[in-house]
Amino acid sequence: MTLGCIVFISSGCSSPEVENSNPNIVFVLCDDLGYGDVQCLNPERGKIATPSVDRLANEGMIFRDAHSGSSVCTPTRYGLLTGRYSWRTRLQKGVVAGFAPCLVAPDRPTLASFLKEQGYHTAILGKWHLDFQYVNPESGETLQRQKKKEPAPVGSKIPDGPISRGFDYYHGFHHAGDMKVVINNDEVIAYDPEINMLPRITNKAVEYIDSRAKDANKPFFLYVAFGSPHAPIVPSPEWQGKSGISPYADFVMQTDAGFGAILDALERNNLDNNTLVIFSSDNGCSKAANIKQLQERFGHYPSAHMRGSKADIWDGGHRIPFIVRWPGKVAEGSSTDQTICFTDFFATCADILDQPLPETSCEDSYSFLPALKGDPIISARQGVIHHSISGHFAYRMGKWKLCLAKGSGGWTSPREVEVEKGAAIAQLYDLENDPGETTNLYKTHPEIAERLLQQLKHDVESGRSTPGIESENDIDNIVLWKSGK
Repeated sequence: MTLGCIVFISSGCSSPEVENSNPNIVFVLCDDLGYGDVQCLNPERGKIATPSVDRLANEGMIFRDAHSGSSVCTPTRYGLLTGRYSWRTRLQKGVVAGFAPCLVAPDRPTLASFLKEQGYHTAILGKWHLDFQYVNPESGETLQRQKKKEPAPVGSKIPDGPISRGFDYYHGFHHAGDMKVVINNDEVIAYDPEINMLPRITNKAVEYIDSRAKDANKPFFLYVAFGSPHAPIVPSPEWQGKSGISPYADFVMQTDAGFGAILDALERNNLDNNTLVIFSSDNGCSKAANIKQLQERFGHYPSAHMRGSKADIWDGGHRIPFIVRWPGKVAEGSSTDQTICFTDFFATCADILDQPLPETSCEDSYSFLPALKGDPIISARQGVIHHSISGHFAYRMGKWKLCLAKGSGGWTSPREVEVEKGAAIAQLYDLENDPGETTNLYKTHPEIAERLLQQLKHDVESGRSTPGIESENDIDNIVLWKSGK
């Protein structure tokens, strides 16, 4: 079984020489956009218009069983850039908050550094959320946050940000709590109200594509990490009220339009035929969107048919939109039910370029290139590992899913402290017959639960879930049973 969570779109110039070159890669990652927030993925219970993403689906492939590396922000982004699960690091639960050393070790290859070695120009626009430090440029002192949410001063230097992890260019912010702090490359350059960030990143993405068109013989990797529709939910004035539903729905529509501007820039510059464009999200929809109101008042279900949402171990927390367009390579209007995970993107890019993976890297990355061609993914992977905000584990193998949690493992009721006494210590679901995870089979199918548990233990303790040289986790004694047994 193989996994991967990503969306691609191809583009390219008409010159045969350029068409035969390595493809440009554009990965657009939304923040807290639920699977059901994309209209074409949720036609019956989705009420928000997303014409740009729908266009991508019409021109490419939908992955209907794609998963982020976690049900929250930081771990997913780590997995995307390293091909490794984040819980193998010091981050065992939750997310990072900045003003700390980068979560990606300085000697660890990233997707950006790998592509740079293959001759790519690499850029990230938007949210980083993998920690970095701020340094006073005059004294060289590493700054500490003095008060909650106090921003780093303008002029602060960043020694261990994206520029030090393989990217040639960075323009954006660290995370939602520091969204008004604008960073260019390795320096804080300004403060800007949060409402301006989505337009800013959209404009920078278009500018970047325009600039790369002038050097069409050098491929580029553009990672656009929108901060939307994550809270603060701040649609621009011209988008406020457009959905007729809620500010969250307005913000989703504006995000879709930002993605559309990126597609238009590729087409305008004749880059669309040799560009792999990816549209996805880091996890499910957040409770900040007022999910209950969206469902009960407007009939909009951000998680579509799935149980749970952001932070949860159920599929609504980590099954995400994943749509790929690659003209001439990926069939238009196609879809696949093959399971993939964000950690697989690194190996897939290496496979596309016919290059070996860097040693001591990509411990959890399998290529899903065959799926893009309409073929079965064949690999040594036994299953994929899911992780919730509180660090609860789940293991997916074929149609079976084992959750080492009594409840959601996140924010949806029942949370762990709300589960009734005497409830099963874990959950086992047959997703083929019960995609909504409503019937717990843990007590009636103990042999299946035990098989998945032993494979989970093996993948965790081995330091990798792929064949390869011996590897170790960054910490010892990773706790599997967060709620006890």
